[in-house]
Formats: sequence, structure tokens, C-alpha cells
Amino acid sequence: MRNLLPVLTILAALLVLWYAAAVVLNAQWARDQAARAGAPLSFSALVTDTWSQDKPKLPAPHQVAAEIWQTTGAMVLEGRGFSKRSLIYHSWITFSATALGFVLGTALGIALAIGIVYNRTMDMSVMPWVIASQTIPILAIAPMIIVVLNAVGISGLLPKAMISMYLSFFPVVVGMVKGLRSPTPMQLDQMRTWNASSNQTFWRLRLPSSMPYLFTSLKVGMAASLVGAIVGELPTGAVAGLGARLLAGSYYGQTIQIWSALIMAATLAAVLVGLIGLIQRITLKRMGMA
Repeated sequence: MRNLLPVLTILAALLVLWYAAAVVLNAQWARDQAARAGAPLSFSALVTDTWSQDKPKLPAPHQVAAEIWQTTGAMVLEGRGFSKRSLIYHSWITFSATALGFVLGTALGIALAIGIVYNRTMDMSVMPWVIASQTIPILAIAPMIIVVLNAVGISGLLPKAMISMYLSFFPVVVGMVKGLRSPTPMQLDQMRTWNASSNQTFWRLRLPSSMPYLFTSLKVGMAASLVGAIVGELPTGAVAGLGARLLAGSYYGQTIQIWSALIMAATLAAVLVGLIGLIQRITLKRMGMA
């Protein structure tokens, strides 16, 4: 309870600020409507109007919560949880690309990290390119990836997963390189004293030492992978996925739909990162590191 109190306090402060911002940003529309009607607008009426507009500049928290409920819980109760209007369905589409991209990015990142640590040439040549790759804006490279893959007949899930992989492999490379190099010179000398081979040093010293770094980078990589999946849905004109919901909401000025998709994406990211954190605690505890 002591740890929960600061979180709830910050959440309450954010809600208060959100409601206040909704009044400020939506007030002009309410005043214009009142001026056209020739009716006075009291403060209470202003607040009520700014918190209940159909297409507000900034929807109030309860409007977003109602939209999320109508597109998740209410549909589940009606047996339409995976309807194309359900946020659960769109979250699943985005999650599929996120998971595939995360797995590919993690595998690529670990492979590159091992090569960089064990090969001086890769360390001097590949690592700078890995860093340089992240200076290219993803919004610029995403359409290029999609066009190239479509040209060779690859469409659907894989192009979005490739964009997710592009964003997620970098933190894994950096984290694993740091982790694999974390053993001290004394520990490495001890392994040589025991006449351990390079493979034995890797499996019994370097890899276990890298686990805390790996899990930390996986959390960052998972969040980046989700961003990549959402961005990958934007230039494809996708009709499914959280990115498609954001795009449709922006086309038709449905700000409540946009915010509900954003909150759903944040919730999905929190769940996935939390799952990695749970696996981290279990793994490190079994290894005697926690």
C-alpha cells in the first residue's frame, strides 16, 4: 500500500490536469455555440459542455474510458470481443506484428552482440553502423521497407514485423554487448586458469553475467517493437490494428477514438513489459542474482 500511494497520487494529479486542459482547449467551441444561440454561458455550463463534446480537441478522461469500455468490455459481454470494431481485435493485430518483430529483433541483436564481442573486425565495423542505423527516422524508412517488400510479393504481417525488428534490435545489441563484456578481468583470468574453452567461458560466465543487461534491453526493445508495429500500419492503409484506428480517427476528426487507441497501446505496452519483468525476476532468482 505504501508503494501504491505515490502512483495513485501521480495518477490523480494527471487526471486533474487532463480535465483542466479539456476545459481550456474545448472552451472556444462552447463559447461560439453559446454566442450563436444568443444565450449566456455560465462557468458550470462551460465545464459541462467542454467535457461532453462529440469531437473535442481534447476529450475528457471519462469520454475516453467510455469509448474503451464500449469497444472492449461491452463487446465481450455481447459476444463480439473480436469484432472488427473491437479494440481487442485491433490490439491483437498489432500485438502479432509486435511479437514477431520483437522475436526477430532479439535474435538479430543477440547474434550481432556475440559477433561484436568475439570478433574485433565486427566490433570496429558493425557497431558504428548499428548506431548509425538509429539516426534514420522510422517514419521515413517505414514506407521504403513496405514498398520494397511488396515489390517482391511480401505483404501483410511481415513488413510490419520488419519495422518492429528495426527498432527493437538496437537496444538488445547495446545491452548484450555491455552484458557480455561485464565480467571482470579477474573472472576471465580465473576461467583461463581453469583451462576453460571459449565456449565454456561464454556459457558459464559471459552469458549468465549478461542476463540483467539482456532483460533491461528487452523491456526497451518490446516498447520500441510496439511503436514500430503501429508506425508500420500507418503507410500501408491498414484497416486493422491500433495504428489503423489512429489513422481512421485522424481522418474523421474522431479524437475520442484516437485517444482510446493510444491508451490501449500504452496498456498493451505496460502488460508486455510487465511480463518481461516477471520473467526477469523468476530467471534471476533461479540464477541466484535476485
